[in-house]
Amino acid sequence: MPAPDRMLTYLRQALALVRATPGRRGHVVEVRDCTDVLVTGDLHGHVGHFQALLRAADLASHPGRHFVMQEAIHGKFRYPAGGDKSHQLVDLFAAFKCQFPKRVHYLPGNHEMAQWTGRTVLKADEDLNALFESGVRTAYGSQAGPEVYQTYLELFKALPVAIRAPNRVVVSHSLPTARAMQLFDPLRLERDEYEAADLESGGSVHSLLWGRDTAAKTAADYLQKMDADLLVSGHIASDTGFSVPNDRQVILDCAESPAGYILFPADRPLTHADLVGCIRTF
Repeated sequence: MPAPDRMLTYLRQALALVRATPGRRGHVVEVRDCTDVLVTGDLHGHVGHFQALLRAADLASHPGRHFVMQEAIHGKFRYPAGGDKSHQLVDLFAAFKCQFPKRVHYLPGNHEMAQWTGRTVLKADEDLNALFESGVRTAYGSQAGPEVYQTYLELFKALPVAIRAPNRVVVSHSLPTARAMQLFDPLRLERDEYEAADLESGGSVHSLLWGRDTAAKTAADYLQKMDADLLVSGHIASDTGFSVPNDRQVILDCAESPAGYILFPADRPLTHADLVGCIRTF
């Protein structure tokens, strides 16, 4: 585990780089100088899968490739005292962002949103927010731990919630339900600061990160609002590492094995069949 002062340096630098990512407007990033994009499924603290995905991405050998990871926190890996280890994946992102500042992106999910907004998430009667904070204190101590934890929350709030590729593929953790779509306003995602209403149930950010509607019409309506043709998302678990719920979307999951990811070209138009053909598992 890095020394707390060293980790804080990485996290603060990563936070500044997230805010300064080229192509960023508010909380949306249009990737630039991009030939292809590797997108992970939800990771939920799985460091081994993250390391395998870094090898698959091989950014050092592919200068036009971008890497998009999503939903890093609230996993099954625990310290002996019981705290959640998933903060380690955020630490690894910070180091990776510092190494490739223009080409590494982290999409938050509903779990990061719950952590930074203080909304309790329960699973098997466990408070995942409390377990995450406990893990940070275990790793970085009672003195430095609170400062590291607050820096994580700043980072979560600053992360982009949508990535746009040049060929009209959009990547977001999920999409609003049909019921929430009428009020969903993508322009609100492009503001530098969220308004309280955006984070409430039915708000544009909340509905984007929490929605589980996979109907073909819902996906088409979302893409029309986002001015895009195809969607890569996560949020929904899959025993096979991915699913294809409709003719506009693919869903990825990296929390368990097999783990699914996608490596798609961004410098030419794609059909949905082309996009599906780019899915890989390990």
